[in-house]
Amino acid sequence: MIGHALLHSVSYSGSWGQAALSLEAFVDKAAALDFDGVMLMAKRPHLSVLDYDAAARRKLRARLESHNLRGLVLAGYTNFTADMEHAEIPHREIQIAHVAELAHIAHDLGGGIVRIFTGYEHPAASPTAQWNLLVAALKECAHRCAHFPDVTLGLQNHHDLAAGWQSMRDLVRAVNEPNLQPLFDAWAPALHGDNLHEAAQAMGALTPHTTVADYQLRPRYKYEPALVNYVAQTPYTLAVPMGEGFIDYTGFCNGLVESGFRGSIAYEMCSPLRDGGSEATLDRYATRFLEWLGNFRSLCENRNIQASRQPA
Repeated sequence: MIGHALLHSVSYSGSWGQAALSLEAFVDKAAALDFDGVMLMAKRPHLSVLDYDAAARRKLRARLESHNLRGLVLAGYTNFTADMEHAEIPHREIQIAHVAELAHIAHDLGGGIVRIFTGYEHPAASPTAQWNLLVAALKECAHRCAHFPDVTLGLQNHHDLAAGWQSMRDLVRAVNEPNLQPLFDAWAPALHGDNLHEAAQAMGALTPHTTVADYQLRPRYKYEPALVNYVAQTPYTLAVPMGEGFIDYTGFCNGLVESGFRGSIAYEMCSPLRDGGSEATLDRYATRFLEWLGNFRSLCENRNIQASRQPA
């Protein structure tokens, strides 16, 4: 069964022109909306390593505990293939040090997951060279974060490298470190046209956490005067309340549960919303997620009850 329901603070960061809250106000908001925990954006304007020293971490932990917010994910932002054309800049070292400090913060907050990304494909190196660099960087991240046994490194399927679920599984196997696990989401494979139920069945047992948001696709066109016509462009995605988009979350979550998934699930508003970005709209979308999750859990419980009543 799916575990704690978390709210991602990026939703209230103002990053897409939506309403913005301080990190402390966001924690209060998540508790008021009745979430079990939080996923905290690990950069400004929220939880930056530059701003949260030991004293600030103690205060934040006390605030989380006062609200009984039990689930915690720190959302790190990495790109291990950044700026490969300038090899004299130690980007991999900088990012590995950043990930290690995020693990230290997660430990100081009581333990949890540190979410990281892979890398965007870079023209300065071959795919194989970038893959090998990524494996090495992730191995070192895992080794340095192993000093904090209450912290798990979670690799989200977001950037170009290992965006496909089969490649993500291959990457985790190649790194082969027990404290590095995939944070498998439905968004990317849905856009790839994959079977979400099949993908979730394959990845769910490896996954300690997933993040969800629902979207509708909007067509785009470019006018060609010489043709007196339009040429279709790649559609854009627009966030909508859970259950109103094109992503098959019922199939995805069923696949997770069938695989033995028992992890947490976070809701994020990490893009423009169909209904605007007021705080009231953000609250409504977040509440709708909790309703959707409650309905899904009820369906699972009913299915388990019915299965238990079947004759042996």
